Amino acid sequence: MRGNGFTLLEVMLSMTILALLAGLSLPVYESFMRRNDLDLTTQQLASSLRRAQTFARAGNHDSAWSVEVQPTVVTLFRGTNFSARDQTYDETVAIPPTIGVSGLSEVQFAKLTATPNATGTITLTSTANATRTVTVNAKGMVEY
Repeated sequence: MRGNGFTLLEVMLSMTILALLAGLSLPVYESFMRRNDLDLTTQQLASSLRRAQTFARAGNHDSAWSVEVQPTVVTLFRGTNFSARDQTYDETVAIPPTIGVSGLSEVQFAKLTATPNATGTITLTSTANATRTVTVNAKGMVEY
């Protein structure tokens, strides 16, 4: 009488197939995560710029508002001087280590008019060489 279990060969074959599937899907998953990090960081950067512009236009806390972009963090802050700011008003967004930043490092929006002191682009580049660009024009419009 023969048992109803699996043979060693069948178990090994199943494990090999599962290992191959996992090995093939891992690079796809990593690529997806890098693209997702890049897209989320781009959206959060644009959101911080738009919030600073909205706060400045509204005269929130009777002040101009600015955004400082550093390699590891984006900081929305009250005022025009990053080093002398009141940190209680800061809003920060972490930039993942898989993303590099280049371009504008600080944009200040004037109180009430919300016009930016600088125009140009901020380019975010992932380690997979995908890029996203956030643009601030002379009227303060933020596009990505």
